[in-house]
Amino acid sequence: MSDWKVSDSDYESREYDMIEATKDSNYMDVLREIGNIGAGNATTALAQMVNCKIDMEVPKVKVLSFNELTSIFGGPDKPVIGVLFDLSMDVDGMMLFVLDIKSAKSLANLLLMGMSEGEDLTEMDMSTLREVGNIISGAYVYSLSEMTNMTIWTSVPYLAKDMAGAVLSVPAIEIAKTSDEALIIETVFKDGDNDIGGYFILIPEQKSFDEIMKKLGVK
Repeated sequence: MSDWKVSDSDYESREYDMIEATKDSNYMDVLREIGNIGAGNATTALAQMVNCKIDMEVPKVKVLSFNELTSIFGGPDKPVIGVLFDLSMDVDGMMLFVLDIKSAKSLANLLLMGMSEGEDLTEMDMSTLREVGNIISGAYVYSLSEMTNMTIWTSVPYLAKDMAGAVLSVPAIEIAKTSDEALIIETVFKDGDNDIGGYFILIPEQKSFDEIMKKLGVK
């Protein structure tokens, strides 16, 4: 019986696979940490706004292509509310906070202390959602800024009520010029038995994303 021999190239291949697996693991660990800290700060900000206890579920973190984004909302024709910000200074890109209509109505009703009328979103609801989206998205950006020691500015928020495909088309067109992936952080705020689910979508330009990973120790 001949000896079983492994060539140097086999060793190198296995070593490369192990290194890549470690990188992927570190990469996802860092992204989960961004999600956890950002969600914690966002929950604190929301609780301060309504002056009552707000809990949260452990956020789910994914990296998806733009083609996959609409699937998390139930397809491109699903009606949603989106609050969009431009990011500038050390990080160029966009951040988008998206809720389905039911969660948006629940969040508006929570902030308006039960005074939101009917099932449809009113003008007051929309104004309230713009403000809360601004505050809790800002909490995420602040977390990222603190973790990376990078200066990140956000623009005045843009609010849209439309189908998911239309809401996502603006950041997709702009950022697809340099990147085809986005960081998705699914966050569920819990007000008693009431769950309010939303998605924070961080879409930095590729150069900015690489710099964020470098600052966080993942190259």
